Amino acid sequence: MSIVMRINRINVYSTQLPVKGGAYKMASADVHSLDSTLVEVVTEDGTTGWGETCPVGPVYQPHHALGARAALAEIAPGLIGEPLHSVRYLAKRMDERLNGHNYAKAAFDIAFLDLIGQRLGVPVSTLLGGALTDRVPSYYSTIVGSPDETARIAADKVRAGYPRLQIKIGGRNLEKDVATVHKVWEAVGHKARIAVDGNRGLSVAFALQLDRLCQNIPFVFEQPCNSMEEISMLKRRLVHPLYLDENTEDLNAVLRAISLGIADGFGLKVTRLGGLTKMMAARDLCSIRSLPHTCDDAWGGDIIAAACVHLASTVEPRALEGAWIAQEYIDGHYDNTNPVIIENGHIAVPQQAGLGVKPEAGVFGTPVVSYGC
Repeated sequence: MSIVMRINRINVYSTQLPVKGGAYKMASADVHSLDSTLVEVVTEDGTTGWGETCPVGPVYQPHHALGARAALAEIAPGLIGEPLHSVRYLAKRMDERLNGHNYAKAAFDIAFLDLIGQRLGVPVSTLLGGALTDRVPSYYSTIVGSPDETARIAADKVRAGYPRLQIKIGGRNLEKDVATVHKVWEAVGHKARIAVDGNRGLSVAFALQLDRLCQNIPFVFEQPCNSMEEISMLKRRLVHPLYLDENTEDLNAVLRAISLGIADGFGLKVTRLGGLTKMMAARDLCSIRSLPHTCDDAWGGDIIAAACVHLASTVEPRALEGAWIAQEYIDGHYDNTNPVIIENGHIAVPQQAGLGVKPEAGVFGTPVVSYGC
């Protein structure tokens, strides 16, 4: 069967995802609602593929919702009429239209794979090299909160089946961060793996102090400081393994961190790296050096969630730190027939062709803008 299809129309939507239960507190910002951007790529025969990108506000990374839609406006007109015979070819076409802005291009990359998977009758995980499991572990991320409340939530989530916890710290005095780590350890012990995530909110000095004050507690220290230069100052001075997250802005950054030996693992984001095809390359780089990593994204609904889970299912289980999705923090689904959900701390890999998620008609309202022949 020929897989050549041509892009006939591109619809761009915006949808608000309010944070359930109050603000999502990180070291860098308090987030109350997320503006997610959806792309619907329609082929000549009416088949639709979906992609999504959802920055966590304008300060978590150099990404923001209006920037994503502005970037899509530069790219989309040049994709109309193009054949869907090669995702690499379409990536080249996007780069010819706009330099950088990987987080916007990622939405198209996801939609292209969704379309090709549907045409071939296989799930996206097959296009990414093939699933190794039909169920991937997730992890729960707490907000920056009081030590006692964070410990209570951590214990609840372990009872709910989560095998890993990400504990947010930073943006406040060191005493509370240290107390939070100790309280969580007292509450869950070895029942779950723990990552302590600074979201770039600590100085080198504070990171070293926290490391020493919690040296008997097993955890991985995720992105404590702002820059890769600061991270390199920490390496070989910490007791705990060091993971990079926000600094992995593209594949070059991942390769640099691996070659310099400053990362023991990664928190990888699909849209930050430019989509699932670039995440495959990062996955394989990590595999070469046996570096564990996550397969997740900053935020988003069922489309982003499905993309993360498909990719996670192709990672060697011993290297997979989990797939984080925003389901615990948002209400409702784009696709109520085949929602992507966490059950007992794990997520079933969609088995339908493509992403396995098809947003219900009208769920996003009318397009913000449409491009067509």
